[in-house]
Amino acid sequence: MFDTIRTWVPGATTGLVATGAALATAEVTGALLSRPSATPILAVGDAVVDLTPQPVKQFAVDAFGTADKIALFVGMGVILAVAAALLGVAAVHRRWIGFAGLGAFAGAGVLAALTRPDAGPLDVLPTLVGAAACAGVLVLLLGAIAKGRSGGAEEGPEREEQPQGFDRRRFALLAGSAVAASAATGVAARFLAATTAEGRLTPADVTLPRPAFPAGAVPDGADLELAGLDPFFTPNDEFYRIDTALTIPRVDASTWSLRIHGLGATERVYTFADLLDRDDLVERDITLACVSNPVGGSYVGNARWIGVPLRTLLEEAGVRPPGEGGPADQLVSRSDDGMTIGTPVADVMDGRDALIAIGMNGRPLPYKHGFPARMVVPGLYGYVSACKWIVDLELTTFDAFDAYWVPRGWSARGPIKTQSRIDTPRVTHSEAPGTVVVAGVAWAQHTGIDRVEVRIDDGDWREAVLADEDTADTWRQWSYEWAGAEVGEHRISVRATDRDGRTQTEERAPVAPDGATGHHTIQVTVE
Repeated sequence: MFDTIRTWVPGATTGLVATGAALATAEVTGALLSRPSATPILAVGDAVVDLTPQPVKQFAVDAFGTADKIALFVGMGVILAVAAALLGVAAVHRRWIGFAGLGAFAGAGVLAALTRPDAGPLDVLPTLVGAAACAGVLVLLLGAIAKGRSGGAEEGPEREEQPQGFDRRRFALLAGSAVAASAATGVAARFLAATTAEGRLTPADVTLPRPAFPAGAVPDGADLELAGLDPFFTPNDEFYRIDTALTIPRVDASTWSLRIHGLGATERVYTFADLLDRDDLVERDITLACVSNPVGGSYVGNARWIGVPLRTLLEEAGVRPPGEGGPADQLVSRSDDGMTIGTPVADVMDGRDALIAIGMNGRPLPYKHGFPARMVVPGLYGYVSACKWIVDLELTTFDAFDAYWVPRGWSARGPIKTQSRIDTPRVTHSEAPGTVVVAGVAWAQHTGIDRVEVRIDDGDWREAVLADEDTADTWRQWSYEWAGAEVGEHRISVRATDRDGRTQTEERAPVAPDGATGHHTIQVTVE
């Protein structure tokens, strides 16, 4: 019977301290092996991401946005802490329960580490070494508690279940020492990670060459510069990030390489220096959009990219598009973290500005956006085109291989759907009667936007004023002056028509399997 606080507190403390020792030891082991992704928290976290059903993933993205990974870590931490505390309490009375729980968690960590796409046999070591540290702390602290309990039992049968002889000072000293050792181990892991990073080629070390084919000047009227309207170029630190990497890969550009191989290709390997030294670097303005972007969502951004034409690299490897007799119809890109993305070969070789990008808005790619290199393909959603931290390009077929997202319910090919969004007025703001400026952005990459229309309540569709177009591959700002806005609640909707004459459908569809549809509609108050 767990009938006293004297049992719960030392037991829960034992479980938490032992778990902390396990995690810290595993982290330093991962740092020593230069395999931080093999640590149990990251390995299990990655496995959770892979195994989570698509509706749950989409709920996390909708609920937490780009903080979904933080939410996952917090949730895992809470579950682990509660489980550790309960197992510690149970182990005070039945020691085998604590070790059985440790074995279960260690088994999960080992299994998760071994099932990662880039796993190796040494990836089990962080979990195993961490489990050994946890076992040692459990033995130490449970022994101290048992000694106190037996001492109490000698004073009489009525005190058999209560650790009356429990030496709190000794237990606190042992637990405190274990906590201090764990903290020092964690600091050592961070130091080792920083030391390992020394000598690497990082974004801060790279000076981008001037592109041989720079982008044209952005027309003066492309950015309306209205309050509340997203700027024409999205700053790097505000550009959306949606991926499955729980920690951002810190790839060393000095040892990085890109391999091209597969069906109908002569194998070629390019280093980062090779890309920097090429005389065909281009600079292009391209808008990227995530397939997980809901109607009116923020997972879309526009940037000026510097890179090597992907078509040229493929042609250097002897690749021909399917329309010219090439045997491969799918280009599978692989990330440093094992992610796979499948792209139609025909799309990247049809003349559009598909790039292996090394620069973003005049600077080397930030780590979180794919340094040292990534794919950028206008006209396709990111899940089928925008591989970050890219290390491998394999020519294959859609029949022969399903990339990461396809078995999880997404379509194999993801052409961009024409979309528009209202940026201002904001839903939470009230507007004064009279003239209200409504503005936003619309995009149909690789096709272009020809018209944007706005509707107030159930009135007629009215044409908005379009900002000047930079290229067909970038979004286009628009504005509409709503004259005579009257006091009350109003509904504002927007729709866009692309250059091929396709107008956004009003029919609502979810983001899966190939992108959301519907008109972005907001409610505003005029008072």
